[in-house]
Amino acid sequence: MHDDGRYDDRRVTGPGGQPSATGPVSRETTYQGWPASGEPDDASTRPPDCDPVVRRETPSTGAVRPVSSAPANVPLARDPHDPNGGPVNAPAPRPAPARGNAAVPARYEPQPPVVAVPQQPTPEAAPDAAAGVAAAPADTPPAAGYDDDATASTYVSRETPTREEDDPPLAMEAMRAVQILNPSGEVTMPRPERTRVMCVANQKGGVGKTTTTVNLAVALALHGNRVLVVDLDPQGNASTGLNVPHHTGVPDVYDCLIDSVPLEEVAQAVEGIPNLWCVPATIDLAGAEIELVSVVARESRLARAIAAYPGHFDYVFIDCPPSLGLLTVNALVAAQEVLIPIQCEYYALEGLNQLIQNINLVRQHLNPKLEVSTILLTMYDRRTRLADAVEQDVRNHFGDKVLQAVIPRNVRVSEAPSYGQSVMTYDPGSRGATSYFEAAQEIAERGVMEPVSRNA
Repeated sequence: MHDDGRYDDRRVTGPGGQPSATGPVSRETTYQGWPASGEPDDASTRPPDCDPVVRRETPSTGAVRPVSSAPANVPLARDPHDPNGGPVNAPAPRPAPARGNAAVPARYEPQPPVVAVPQQPTPEAAPDAAAGVAAAPADTPPAAGYDDDATASTYVSRETPTREEDDPPLAMEAMRAVQILNPSGEVTMPRPERTRVMCVANQKGGVGKTTTTVNLAVALALHGNRVLVVDLDPQGNASTGLNVPHHTGVPDVYDCLIDSVPLEEVAQAVEGIPNLWCVPATIDLAGAEIELVSVVARESRLARAIAAYPGHFDYVFIDCPPSLGLLTVNALVAAQEVLIPIQCEYYALEGLNQLIQNINLVRQHLNPKLEVSTILLTMYDRRTRLADAVEQDVRNHFGDKVLQAVIPRNVRVSEAPSYGQSVMTYDPGSRGATSYFEAAQEIAERGVMEPVSRNA
């Protein structure tokens, strides 16, 4: 074969490859004796030693299978019953390779027509198909194999709302908010038989003592309990969270400890929260520990002030500073129960043994009714293994004293004090508010089921 579009044939070339008298034959030329293009094909005019390739047309619906022609040097017998003059002893047909020149003949054999089977719509594609049928004009015929009645009764358009869309997460959050705010004012949390004085203490700073005090107090007050919050931290963060003035010159807990001012003259009602009062703390409280050194019965000053209050409270929460000084000792002597918030990190566990030892010393020498009644896990991050490890260690050590409610890390809890609110009123539907509500409800139920000061 040559690349000039021509080929040599022994029938048209002489010995040694010399061109014959007729010259080389191109691919586009026919053999001598073949009919020209457009003339009828007569088998009598064909050379006896050459068989042209016959192209048989097949129906449009059938498949076409090309068959290679027989070698030119093998004489093939003609089939007298074949109108197209097909060979009788032709070799088995085999597919012919595709060739770039369209003029090269190829032999095809007819195949049975392929019947198109309509494809049924899958469940995933059914809504799209239903939407497409609904959007088609009335005069558009339906596709083959598509049952409008069956589809209309089985599949639903994508515009049709589901049951989950009828109850979106915002609706569930609104239901939780109404449950937490309790606009009816009914007593939904049980009230204890006598006042429960709870000291929220932990010498580790930043574990959520003030946040826990404020939110538990608001949750209990919103559900029918009378609550008093005593801010014993010189920073005054509990007063800020309850939106109570605590600037210089405002009567505060310092006056009660140093000057023996009655507690009812210092307590302020919290705006917007019924049944909730707060004793604020100013910067003057920072020097109270030094001044209390020379005072007689310095450890029980706060206990006497609370006992002399004429009104009745269901709960008294004392927010302690992050230390083990005289202010914390006053809170431990005045309280009956200790609530310890524990951050789910290692540093919060490191100083817990020292706090338990100091509580035991106060119980032995100053307040035999004191007891660690409640442990609350705060700032729980479920994405870390450390939080799970700390939770397991605390529950294994303290047992039933650990509340089942766990306070997660929630930005709403941190945003609320900047607006002078607790998370219960700032975003009552948030995860932080829901967790503190569950913790308050659990504390209230435990106070009713078990007597206060069991070590008495």
